[in-house]
Amino acid sequence: MTEQSVQSAAEYRIEDLAHHSGATVRTIRAYQDRGLLPRPERRGRANVYTDTHLSRLRQIADLLDRGYTLASIKELLEAWDAGRGLGGVLGLVAEVDGPWTDERAGRITRTELDERFGGDPDEAAVQDAIELGVLERVPGKSDEFLVPSPQELSVAVELYAAGVPLSAISGHLRELRGQIEHIAARFLEFTTEHVFARYLGPYPPTDAEAAEAASLVRRLRPLAQQSVDAELARAMRLFATKHLHRHLAEGPVASPVDEPQSVTVPAATMRAVRTLVGPQNVSAFIAAAAEREVQARTLDALTSNNPKSSIVDQMGPSD
Repeated sequence: MTEQSVQSAAEYRIEDLAHHSGATVRTIRAYQDRGLLPRPERRGRANVYTDTHLSRLRQIADLLDRGYTLASIKELLEAWDAGRGLGGVLGLVAEVDGPWTDERAGRITRTELDERFGGDPDEAAVQDAIELGVLERVPGKSDEFLVPSPQELSVAVELYAAGVPLSAISGHLRELRGQIEHIAARFLEFTTEHVFARYLGPYPPTDAEAAEAASLVRRLRPLAQQSVDAELARAMRLFATKHLHRHLAEGPVASPVDEPQSVTVPAATMRAVRTLVGPQNVSAFIAAAAEREVQARTLDALTSNNPKSSIVDQMGPSD
């Protein structure tokens, strides 16, 4: 008997299967419940696993390492079981499910996070960031977070340093995300209609067709971001220029007439006024004195602008 035939006849208990595959017993049972792993053969009271189960566990582990979700893995394995092969399909799914950016995720501690946002812990803001996916909790580490997009976090830090409240940043991100998701959906509809429709017929693509579609995805992948970058730059230049010109044309914004204003009065003057009218009447006295001076100057200006007033001054009371 050859070594290969011995291996094909190997049988495992679930503990042995876990040892050889590197998965835990709990994980193996979870895969069975989700339909990712065939049920074992029942022999009396024992469940018997074979090399088929071991091979499938290794396939799942490899696909997880490559970034696939369990839902995608299930679809791929069903395709394999249906005899359609995994070669071309794996390549296509790898292109679609793979990262759409060269940016690498990072990590940040809670202390570092608080320091970047002014040093004051804000539990509500952290929870908001987790809900938005800006931060992800690291299992087993309550004081550390995964940062899927360090660039996005850096933008939030700069906006906060410029005076934008964290709640406003979160609200803006939610609004922006909705608009970007609409753009992404429209780009996918556009490319599907004009490029990928021929690969999405009633029958699964062949390996050659899947490989060709994967190549197209690889070529078209950067176009979405390039288009958005170019159009955003054009729009920012257009609207920023209009925004600036509008504010420059409006000139300085005057303070509301009815808004109280503070002025500095010499200490000696304040003492004199306080002695004259009493502490409780200081504000009213200063306001009345200022108003009387304004009225006097207004009267002087009106008379000086009237040519006849100079004649009256020259004539004097005796004339």
